[in-house]
Amino acid sequence: MEVNDKIKEGNLSLPKTIRQRLLSLIGFLAMMVAILFFFAPESWWQFGVSPIQERKSAANFTFAKIGGGEWNFVEQKGKVVVVNYWATWCPPCRVETPGLVNLANEYKSRGVEVVGVTMDENLNDVPPFVEKYQIKYPILTPGNDPHLSPDGISLPTTFLYDKSGRLAKKYTGIVLESTFKSDVEALLKEQ
Repeated sequence: MEVNDKIKEGNLSLPKTIRQRLLSLIGFLAMMVAILFFFAPESWWQFGVSPIQERKSAANFTFAKIGGGEWNFVEQKGKVVVVNYWATWCPPCRVETPGLVNLANEYKSRGVEVVGVTMDENLNDVPPFVEKYQIKYPILTPGNDPHLSPDGISLPTTFLYDKSGRLAKKYTGIVLESTFKSDVEALLKEQ
């Protein structure tokens, strides 16, 4: 019996090995979706920034800048502020950094301040990272940081503040550049 005859009769079936591979692939994909659903950072499922009435004002905090000087949160009033916690040894941080660099370069003139807080113990690792990714925004050290609990912080973690210094969103894990831009745009439109 020829293949065309089998097609006409409806008896053409995939060989068992192809069917098994296809079922295995479908099972694997279903398992990955389930893992993503249960273990993805909470910020992946939150769209947009929190409503103004739910935002809490942040306490004033000051960080030391790498290379000298200080960065003071209260001096940023009137700007949308992005505070990103990262480390040179953190693979997700390396994935996220180019988007933050683009965000900082594109939005600085529109009143957006991006800063990076390095969690590296060896600060000698930071300058090569800054050079490689062409980071122009301030790189800070944590100091007496109100966001750091005794248990530490997941990396990367980013805090987004509105122009009044209120926390509008906390991201845990990698954030896409498009998500940052969408949320920053929403805050820039607020009065």
